[in-house]
Amino acid sequence: EVLMPKKNIIKQLSIFVNNEPGSLASIALVLKECNINLKAFNIAESSGFGVLRAIADDPEDACKKLKARNIVVRQTDVIAVSVEDQPGGLFRIANIMGDAKVNIEYAYAYTGRNGPSIFLRVDDPEAAAKAIGDAGMRCLSQNDI
Repeated sequence: EVLMPKKNIIKQLSIFVNNEPGSLASIALVLKECNINLKAFNIAESSGFGVLRAIADDPEDACKKLKARNIVVRQTDVIAVSVEDQPGGLFRIANIMGDAKVNIEYAYAYTGRNGPSIFLRVDDPEAAAKAIGDAGMRCLSQNDI
């Protein structure tokens, strides 16, 4: 039996970047050379290295290409929630997650062709997507981005 990918779960790339001058540029050059288009990204630091969290057009292909170039990368499940561009948009999403007992590990915003959205790394993506849908909001699929 083949498992179908969950419609509301988006694959995010987590690319490890040395925390030193020029490291991000070298990663960005590999992305360019491999024709990998990033739709959204966030860079966070950890001790001694950074993590470039990114949403790519084709995460499976991007992951293979980066690994072939000896870039340390892994895939993480996230959800993307379409949000209203007005005060209270973040509160509404955070409140839905809290009421559903879903923990938000981190989040970052993005504005694309479908308007503003927030990417969320949560402890239970399926419960989060269900809670968003039950609240009348929309999770984006990989194809929406």
